[in-house]
Amino acid sequence: MSLDLSAETLNAAASNVLPGESLTPQLIVDDAQALLAARRLADEFAPEAALRDRERRLPWAELDAFVASGLWGITVPREFGGAGVRNGTLAEVTATIAAADGSLGQIPQNHFYALEVLRVGGSVEQQRLFYGRVLAGERFGNALAEIGHQDFKRRTRLTRAAAGWHIDGRKFYCTGALYAHWIPTLVVAKDEGRDVTYLVFVPRDTPGVTVIDDWDGFGQRVTGSGSVQFDHVRVEPEWVVPFQVSFERATTIGPLAQIIHAAIDLGQARGAFAAALQFVRERSRPWIDAKVERAADDPLTVAQFGDLAVRLRAAEALLRRAGRFVDAAQAESTDRSVAEASVAVAEARALTTTVSLDAGSRLFELAGTAATLDGLGLDRFWRNARTHTLHDPVRWKYHAVGNFYLNDALPPRHGAL
Repeated sequence: MSLDLSAETLNAAASNVLPGESLTPQLIVDDAQALLAARRLADEFAPEAALRDRERRLPWAELDAFVASGLWGITVPREFGGAGVRNGTLAEVTATIAAADGSLGQIPQNHFYALEVLRVGGSVEQQRLFYGRVLAGERFGNALAEIGHQDFKRRTRLTRAAAGWHIDGRKFYCTGALYAHWIPTLVVAKDEGRDVTYLVFVPRDTPGVTVIDDWDGFGQRVTGSGSVQFDHVRVEPEWVVPFQVSFERATTIGPLAQIIHAAIDLGQARGAFAAALQFVRERSRPWIDAKVERAADDPLTVAQFGDLAVRLRAAEALLRRAGRFVDAAQAESTDRSVAEASVAVAEARALTTTVSLDAGSRLFELAGTAATLDGLGLDRFWRNARTHTLHDPVRWKYHAVGNFYLNDALPPRHGAL
């Protein structure tokens, strides 16, 4: 992908499309309603998922329907007018949408992340403001990560001056920013002589904000995970939410972020498994040595599907279990409860990673050569899973889990675990 920062490149790649007027979403009041809405939307999103992937057709209409359903507001606490659903429900909603379209399953991930940062570290006034915006139909993207350096230091800065506060910097992997009304942005600012990190909610149409549609990964093609540039962007103090202090104590920001990632991968696995079942039942030919009329009766194929089904069910169970741990940690955040939630989510994430990759690959092994025809788009399941599972390395999940059980070592506090 090009990282040319010339003015010509930025002007050519910048997205001039802004989100439409805020919709008035339905108000979802409980977990059951959220799950029902997700299943209905998944049925609507699935038929053209391969076409959107192949043509890189940005899902503006689908996102409007997604927001109108009320699902983007389901984690708003009840005291602020939302459903305040359980984390297992949030994970299942995410997995249901991701099974239909992996990109659509991922786009709200940082929206929910920002809502959790707001719940943990925002003032009551900030919570009232931004929760109200979400319930009115506005969506958040993100501008968190930066590339081009070998360290994880953030270089996007918030400057406080007498003439006003402003932001300067450049971000990448900004999933959802292309479609957002607000872009929550990680910045550093000088505070009593040291750099302190904040999350700033920046209106997407603020002068100096340039959203660049330069994401060209081979998977998750329509997540809008490109660049955002901030050139002396003026911000208001009430948009600035403490971030660093939220990791100096035990909070559920990290486990919440990670359970959604696990749910996206689970959805990819479900989608690949369902596509493989349909193809083998309807189109595949049995191998000659099986001596059966239908591919679905081939005993080795049957066994392979059984193996995938068992591991898929296990991943689902671990994800539901992780949701209960995150619920408990949100209710009472202690060093131990948050560590247990992080480990439970890491266990789920380890299995959803491997099963999503395996399901996307074995789809072709079981379905046969005809499944590779480009027009079918069945390769999107593996491409999407491979792309998304690189978000953070699964090898460190196993380390965190093993270190917890073997040495009673609590996992580190950061948003990537």
